[in-house]
Amino acid sequence: MSQPERTARVRLVDVARAVGVSKTTVSDALNGTGRLPAATRERVQRVARSLGYRPNATARLLRRGHTRLLGLAAREHVETPWVYADLAYFSQLVIATTQVALSHGYGVVLLPTSGPEDCWLDMPLDGVFVVDPVAGDPMVGDFLAAGVPVVSDRRALAEVTNGVREVGRWVDFDYDGAVRQVLDHLEDAGAERIAVVAAAATACFHQQSVGAYQDWCAERDREPWIVYLPGPGVQQTLDAVRELLAAPVPPDALFTLVEVSSPLLLDTIRRLGRSIPDDLLLVCTTEDPAAAYTDPPISTLSFLPGETAHAAVELLVDRIEGREGDHGRLFSADFQIRASSAFPGRRRTLRPAVSTLTPG
Repeated sequence: MSQPERTARVRLVDVARAVGVSKTTVSDALNGTGRLPAATRERVQRVARSLGYRPNATARLLRRGHTRLLGLAAREHVETPWVYADLAYFSQLVIATTQVALSHGYGVVLLPTSGPEDCWLDMPLDGVFVVDPVAGDPMVGDFLAAGVPVVSDRRALAEVTNGVREVGRWVDFDYDGAVRQVLDHLEDAGAERIAVVAAAATACFHQQSVGAYQDWCAERDREPWIVYLPGPGVQQTLDAVRELLAAPVPPDALFTLVEVSSPLLLDTIRRLGRSIPDDLLLVCTTEDPAAAYTDPPISTLSFLPGETAHAAVELLVDRIEGREGDHGRLFSADFQIRASSAFPGRRRTLRPAVSTLTPG
């Protein structure tokens, strides 16, 4: 049985149109403000009730004062609900965001990955950190239009500039540089067939990382080899690895752009009769701490969830509390080279990248 369709949210402008008055008149009538005839006020209230209008909780509370609550949303795979705290990167991001927010006297609300259109606007938030926004992300635009401060990546903020009173502050990464650092390392280690596991998502991280890989291959006249995951989850990644290694001529290097359990990945590769690094060089984009302790230890690309969370909360709190502060911060990823991606005698040590601060 299909679920009943959700009723579209009734907005202030819908009430105004039904009554034939301005949005300001409706707002005054519902909030008990302004100089309105009693009959007009009663008519607006009656029509609003009949239409099922619910006032915007965020806007109402912002008028009364701060709630000291920050929202955190991960926007990959928004088509279906999923618990993003199950994955190591997002789990660490949640923990770090909560810790930094508490140090400033704020709590953190985890927003749903999917739901009715603009459902998030009912949540009484002082500011929102939107991670990996999708292309044209409505969450970013809706919060900014409602006057709620937002920290997100630069692409998302640029996409909602028109019609928004204020463009939010940003936290971003040099995805192209990070991906090229890994690919150059694998090439130096002797890899000729580098395969990539990526998510079929419009998040900036995935699109720019895959684009960097494709450009790198084109510059060397190599054929890109990408397997896209239809959704989040460790099992989907393991299935993609099985597909790659079952090819008639399998890859000799694997670069995952999605979170995965390091021990499970190694076990899957070994069950397929492959040895790391002798048969397959391996680099994983992961925050799984076990990667450094597997046999062999796995080379990792980290997008610094702790540092990212700290920067985002600082930017939000500065904006909420009226301090100018920085307008954005640009980070480089941290590439840790370990035995999984280096042939004996051909290792090359790369200095881990450090975060850089870019003032607005």
